[in-house]
Amino acid sequence: MSVIDNSGALVAECVNVLRTPSSRGLARIGDEIVVVVKKARPIAHGTQAGPASAAPKVRKGDVRRAVVVRTSKETTRKLGDGRTVRFDDNACVLLNQRKEPLGTRITGVVGAELRQKGWSKILALAGKVV
Repeated sequence: MSVIDNSGALVAECVNVLRTPSSRGLARIGDEIVVVVKKARPIAHGTQAGPASAAPKVRKGDVRRAVVVRTSKETTRKLGDGRTVRFDDNACVLLNQRKEPLGTRITGVVGAELRQKGWSKILALAGKVV
């Protein structure tokens, strides 16, 4: 799945789904998962790298927790008229130890189901909510 924050990770692989007793190991929008970073931005060395805050926060092979923000499997909305929402790909946002987003920006669209699951900080950082 793709990582849509600016933490430095580009692609991650889900290895475990946490706290979903009814889904039998399948992650939905708003579920917390454990991922392994498969592809990350290269770490620049030297003086021309820019400020220290621009350095990537994760490396390839890091094991992190993340929140699923998009799924290609359709999701039926419980509130409203029961519409189904489906995205083109699966995407996540990495978390730190305090369960806050690791990055400071989120690029791309996120699902509105995050609001019911309590991830309002991710919604505040996202550019577009569907």
